Amino acid sequence: MDRIVTNSTSTTQWKSLVTEASQTQNITLEEDLESYLVFLLMRFTESPNIVQKVMGMEYLESMHQYGTQRNVALRDIGDQCLLYSGLFPERARRKRVRVSYFINIGKSAYITLSQPERSNCIFTTLAREFVPLMDIMHAMREIHSNIPVLDPLLAEEVWSDTGSSHALQTLRQFTASNMPINYTNNCNKKH
Repeated sequence: MDRIVTNSTSTTQWKSLVTEASQTQNITLEEDLESYLVFLLMRFTESPNIVQKVMGMEYLESMHQYGTQRNVALRDIGDQCLLYSGLFPERARRKRVRVSYFINIGKSAYITLSQPERSNCIFTTLAREFVPLMDIMHAMREIHSNIPVLDPLLAEEVWSDTGSSHALQTLRQFTASNMPINYTNNCNKKH
């Protein structure tokens, strides 16, 4: 069973957890981005069923909506993808997709929300900072546990697809090395 903090949903405690995880990842969040993440986490604990939807279908359906209904649908899709990739990355494997599937859909939803006249809005920032926010949520799950959120294969996938610093840290833990990891495709080498 996926473990998340459920014994407390107060703003102060979520903020404290986000701050601690941000520090472990050496990520400094702007105040509006930190607030968005805290309130997203609070909303999730009040409605945990939001991670049970099919994101691709939800995204396509939102494109046929208009006005406020479309904006709410896109925000929810972006938020759900952020939660999936950050809190439940192992579920991607169960759904037979890569974590980057959720990242790409989530970023697309946020970018669509930020266009055309709202280029400096929170959704632009959420799209740009999607992977660091995911890294913070991975670190949140690991704060009170010595168990990595990502197994070695999932860490390699996330790192190679997104450049995630948390995934790279996880790979280094598994390899007990501080050297950059460089994979080569041996199938293409001529003997």
